Amino acid sequence: MSYAPPLDATALPPPLPRWLQETPRRAPPLTEASAPPPALSFELFPPRAEAQDAAFWACIRRFERLQPAFVSVTYGAGGSTQARTHAVVERIARESSLLPAAHLTCVGATRAEVDAVAHRYWEAGIRHVVALRGDMPGGGQYQPHPGGYAYAADLVAGLKRIADFEISVAAYPETHPEAPGPAADLDNLKRKLDAGATRAITQYFFEAETFLRFLDRVRAAGIAAPIVPGILPITNFAQAVKFSAACGARVPDWLGRLFEGLDDDPETRRMVAAVVATEQVRMLQANGIGAFHFYTLNRPELVSGIAQVLGIRPRAAQPVSGPAGCTG
Repeated sequence: MSYAPPLDATALPPPLPRWLQETPRRAPPLTEASAPPPALSFELFPPRAEAQDAAFWACIRRFERLQPAFVSVTYGAGGSTQARTHAVVERIARESSLLPAAHLTCVGATRAEVDAVAHRYWEAGIRHVVALRGDMPGGGQYQPHPGGYAYAADLVAGLKRIADFEISVAAYPETHPEAPGPAADLDNLKRKLDAGATRAITQYFFEAETFLRFLDRVRAAGIAAPIVPGILPITNFAQAVKFSAACGARVPDWLGRLFEGLDDDPETRRMVAAVVATEQVRMLQANGIGAFHFYTLNRPELVSGIAQVLGIRPRAAQPVSGPAGCTG
């Protein structure tokens, strides 16, 4: 079994200077080879039923060609896809060249139950966990499970007591919707990193300046850990607006104008999505950011196009039978 190289924190660019005190650099023309290809990682969701397994594994094979630093596999709300997530993560480790990272949440489980999952992952060779508080089933107000890990910082500390996991945690450039305010949200991020997390991956955002201003505040708060921007290529604008309202991500007016009139034109929507995400990454690259985490929605064709423009060339495809698409 071979793995893609892990995301090396030492290879990331040094902390940016106070961004607000400088003029942000614009993305250079595509004809200029002024930046090395970025390090990419991908988020996937597990197939919801066995009938979707073949399409999911075709998706995995396409992502293998891009050689990402790692791929993370999500839980549903309240751990609703927990068993499938476990099985998928372990199979990715066994049967692919990808380095899997397993999402693990505090919701709906005791400490003993979460610890048992962590032990199972370690024994299966899984060394990277994305540690999250998680959301309640049905979207109600979060309530810690009696006897469970109350919050993500507690989960990180618990995982580190079990083994020396590499741990990614969440960060929120526009502030978590349940946080009392930006300062409290930064304090929570610092607690997670101080508990032993390796890096933070941000909630998606749609304007590069949003991330750069957030990173400015992060560094001013004394947080030196890598902060990896999360990028969401939009495949369905209406759904993106709905989800963004729930998670506190602002959808700028200019983005809505780009998708006007495309409700029944998925092919053009994908083209627009690729352009927007590519330019977002290139703007951040021009300002010193070298690693990005893509919320792929299991759409390798879209991510592959973006990666191509960013200078990442796919390795030769391995012969694989099954559907070419990815659904779930």
